[in-house]
Amino acid sequence: MKMKEFEGYTYREGGVCAAKGFRANGLNCGLVEDKAKNDLALLVSDVICNTAAVYTQNKVKGAPIIVTKRHLEATGQKARAVIANCKNANTCNADGEQKAERMAELAADELGIRPEEIIVASTGVIGQILPIEPIESHIKELKEGLSYEGNGEAAGAIMTTDTVKKEVAVSFTLDGETCTLGGMAKGSGMIHPNMATTLNFITTDANISVPMLQKALSEVTKITYNCLSIDGDTSTNDMVCVMANGFAKNTEITGENEDYEVFKQALYIVMMNMTKMLAKDGEGATKLIECTVSGAKDWDTAIAVAKSVICSSLFKCMIFGEDANWGRVACAIGYADAEFDIGKMDVDIASTKGIIPFCKNGAGLEFSEELAKTVLSEDEIIVNVSLNEGGASATAWGCDLTYDYVKINGDYRS
Repeated sequence: MKMKEFEGYTYREGGVCAAKGFRANGLNCGLVEDKAKNDLALLVSDVICNTAAVYTQNKVKGAPIIVTKRHLEATGQKARAVIANCKNANTCNADGEQKAERMAELAADELGIRPEEIIVASTGVIGQILPIEPIESHIKELKEGLSYEGNGEAAGAIMTTDTVKKEVAVSFTLDGETCTLGGMAKGSGMIHPNMATTLNFITTDANISVPMLQKALSEVTKITYNCLSIDGDTSTNDMVCVMANGFAKNTEITGENEDYEVFKQALYIVMMNMTKMLAKDGEGATKLIECTVSGAKDWDTAIAVAKSVICSSLFKCMIFGEDANWGRVACAIGYADAEFDIGKMDVDIASTKGIIPFCKNGAGLEFSEELAKTVLSEDEIIVNVSLNEGGASATAWGCDLTYDYVKINGDYRS
């Protein structure tokens, strides 16, 4: 996936270890039978971090979510480390919170810090008891393997049905100091825009206060992860956490000044790119879909329309079949939870092979079926919708709905 360039920001290797002062590791502790697949990750800052988080809105919440929220409340949103596992979500279990707290205790004992300074995350099958013994027996090895280059091992450990690791990092300047912000994400299915989506861990060496860090995360989440849908299901274990250790030594950001906007843009670049990676790696997906709505009277209208298109199962099937049945786009726009004049709507679909205008002022246009088939044959498809009523715009991301999606989820536990 080609990443869009942004002036003043430079892409870096290193994911969550790109920022100064962060180490990571991942290994196979035995939760996953395939010994070549990491299933346990540890991410640690050299010092305590200001931390912000957003969580799933599903009423059923995994025990790690409950424990992490409790820890951050106890510390005033400060954290030193993240411990995370795949294969088992530790959700809907009578001993779930006890097991999540035990994971924090194990990590804290090895690191010589308080359990409350640990963020806990799990992903995988819901409703199965999490065996704690494999984690207990491998926590020392996990800690001893921590490295400032260990991001890849950690990113691999949080993958479930993902086919690729998802890591992004950028460097930028604040107050004359070079700062870096990087992240890792996992997710392929059970993803729907209702914050959050999946597991996402972001680190930065920028110096920013807790309130401004939380504000930036909440604002950027709305236009990135909350504009992503794979299958219409909101997971029980989703969280996004951002840890800032201040190692860049810029003047602390405590208000909505120019430095705050620079920082928020860096956060947007990383989260937007990881959102697109999540969409492109949707379970069974063959195509990344991007829908941009412009000309809306306000931001919320633009977001609602873009998400409505991306969430349409019929539209997803249309893209998979490379069928120029653009009426499915119009249908999805029409039931969006927003008010606008459908008679002003323009729609086109594009890829690297060209652009096809399908609709002008709410009415269909003649088009070449042959060219449309060529345009839709690419693996990244862009839908442009103009409402022609104002200056607001928004983008949402998703993927096609394929035969393989059903196969993957038909035997997910095996």
